[in-house]
Amino acid sequence: MLCKLRIAWVKVKNTLKIIHAADLHLDSPFQALGAEKAAVRRSEQRALLQCIAALVRERQADLLLLAGDLLDTGSVYAETARALCGVLGELDCPVLIAPGNHDYYCASSPWARLELPENVHVFNSGAVSCVSLTEMAVRVWGAAFTDTAAPPPLRGFSVPRQEGVLDIGLFHGEVGRPESPYAPISEQELLASGLHYVALGHIHAFGGLLRAGNTYYAWPGCTEGRGFDECGERGVLCVELDRSGACTAELVPLAQRKYEIVTLDVSAGALEERLPDSGGRDICRLVLHGESGGAPDIQHIAQIMSGRFFAFEIQNRTAVSRDIWEKAGEDTLRGLFLRRLRELYDGAQDEPERERITQAVRWGLAALDEGEAVNPL
Repeated sequence: MLCKLRIAWVKVKNTLKIIHAADLHLDSPFQALGAEKAAVRRSEQRALLQCIAALVRERQADLLLLAGDLLDTGSVYAETARALCGVLGELDCPVLIAPGNHDYYCASSPWARLELPENVHVFNSGAVSCVSLTEMAVRVWGAAFTDTAAPPPLRGFSVPRQEGVLDIGLFHGEVGRPESPYAPISEQELLASGLHYVALGHIHAFGGLLRAGNTYYAWPGCTEGRGFDECGERGVLCVELDRSGACTAELVPLAQRKYEIVTLDVSAGALEERLPDSGGRDICRLVLHGESGGAPDIQHIAQIMSGRFFAFEIQNRTAVSRDIWEKAGEDTLRGLFLRRLRELYDGAQDEPERERITQAVRWGLAALDEGEAVNPL
């Protein structure tokens, strides 16, 4: 009896430590990067599983919660399946997964076919069900997408209160958009749920730790950016949930590479000295703007960028300086070219047409100067 009481005392902690991750989108195609670099990125995505496991051990987490879209599609590379089963099975804590709209649960999905370790539970119904972790005095309530869309999971839901037990929700869904096809949840439903913390997925940006009444909730965002709509640091949440009702959440960056958008004004001079450098690690969109007397040397800039980033693209949005039109009076091929383009520019009906003419001026001057313009790279 004493031994059992001691085990219960050790495991029922006053503060529960949770690693909350979502939207890893393993095996993403990364089509914009080309086949070779896309394969590298998929390999680095798989390495995120090891990073998450290392964080679980470092923080001595009691639970790992994966809130959907762990996989990008309903199929999985063999390497990913091995990594997933191997890494999760090595953990000493329970792992709970709520499939999302990209990796929804069905008879043919990886979640139904993989031989997952015993410490891993995958919710497999659209109806809310419970996993009771009795020795930890924790219950995890969750639901799965069983198709590409899902109904509101918390509508009419309220946990049957049990004294001394922490109740946690695990869902892939959106809050505050009742018309959403992706498991919409309202703040009122969160408030009425009686859950202490709700681990969510689907939203690809961390919006902070939020609260509806006594219920805390959060999205960690995607763990690794996959495009320029997912810039900056990306990672997972380290959540500490106290039995008194207090909750904290820390975003821990884990992304192998970041997407960055860098905007530079060519009119400020010394462009080469201001070009960004990630030491070959990140993926950059360089946007050039401002006025210049001619086209930027895109090929030269690209040569510099190729040693500084894993991948990059250049968007040339510069405009021809107004004083360049003064050379339209020259009795030269350049003057003849500028006079004709200036007539078209002055007669343009709208701004997009003027932008096209400006681009033509840039290309034409570059050709006359024996240069070359590339937009985009």
